[in-house]
Amino acid sequence: MSTPSAKLMVFASGQLACIKIIGRANFTSSIDFKTVVNELLQKGFSCFILDLTDCLLMDSTFLGVLAGFGLKATAPSPEVPDGTPNGRAIELLNPNTRIAELLENLGVIHLFKVVNGTFELPKEASTHIPPPVKTTRDEVTLNCLEAHKTLMEISPANVPRFKDVAQFLTEDLKRNKTGS
Repeated sequence: MSTPSAKLMVFASGQLACIKIIGRANFTSSIDFKTVVNELLQKGFSCFILDLTDCLLMDSTFLGVLAGFGLKATAPSPEVPDGTPNGRAIELLNPNTRIAELLENLGVIHLFKVVNGTFELPKEASTHIPPPVKTTRDEVTLNCLEAHKTLMEISPANVPRFKDVAQFLTEDLKRNKTGS
């Protein structure tokens, strides 16, 4: 029995984007999340709040995509000669204990500011529920592979955890391309 993917809701105002993640954030919803984040980045949003109050669990693929987003936000800006971060901020609002422990154990918690409490949306914020992204099996597999590679690049301690998964996904992609 498959578990339903997380539902995403986006609230936007000025430079602030709040993405509420409801349910189980898994490999399927990670593609939707990545698409939404990239669209918001292209529109110039620089402050992100990920409301995890109703997020029950994140699988390793979703965590890898999230970590990749954190890397983008903390990467040095090419426009700034001294290499300071690009000015984007990512807050994780109310992650449950299990999610917080996963972020810590995978060595990616430093990419985010963890906040507990309430958040008041600005009155002028617009609400958007993005439709699910249509993907092929290969696109899902490639996304899973990239997410796990990201986790291994961030922390060498993740290599033993995910090297077999990454190898399997790589071989699966090759099999799909050769049709065997």
